[in-house]
Amino acid sequence: TMIYWGLHALCALVFVVGVSKGDLLLAATTFWLRLFAITGGYHRYFAHRAFRTSRAFQLVLAVLGASATQKGPLWWAGGHRRHHKYSDLPGDMHSPRDGFWYSHQGWILDTRWEETELDRIRDFAKFPELVWLNRWHFVPPLALVGICALVGGFSGVLWGFVVSTVALWHATYSINSLAHRWGTRRYPTADTSRNNFVLALLTLGEGWHNNHHWYM
Repeated sequence: TMIYWGLHALCALVFVVGVSKGDLLLAATTFWLRLFAITGGYHRYFAHRAFRTSRAFQLVLAVLGASATQKGPLWWAGGHRRHHKYSDLPGDMHSPRDGFWYSHQGWILDTRWEETELDRIRDFAKFPELVWLNRWHFVPPLALVGICALVGGFSGVLWGFVVSTVALWHATYSINSLAHRWGTRRYPTADTSRNNFVLALLTLGEGWHNNHHWYM
């Protein structure tokens, strides 16, 4: 909780530090690269097995995904599989029926969802490197902080990690909240998922949420 709200508070320092073109480029790079790792790696690959890849690139996706500061790949994918099983029902980690705030970010602070549900992700829990990364998921974010510091000093850390991470959090969480409230429904799913063009642009396609719940 302290880390979560602490990073939000640190964003206010941009008014003190200012911003350069290099800062914006670094922020955009770390935002979009990690967003790809979340949607293409954590979501499509680990949670849904939408494609196949090598064990080496599997680890690359996992490390980049962990750098997004959304915990480990086994925790994320296992929780997402739970979401699809109980979508908008009791047992859904971020059901919109529990309120907008809860579905957006309240669930992150809920201790009920702290543990990794290994029984839901046994297909990937057989890889020791993923188990290690899932346990030590804070290592890639710390490494990214170091890289940003080398590239741009304190300003680089502020824009390349802090601002980028908070923006990435809310882009990801908007699919749990906004994409279950605003948009169109092409398919008659049993949940409240909706397609939202703006969110799709913001999240590399995740905004086509009703489509996804129909064709997981």
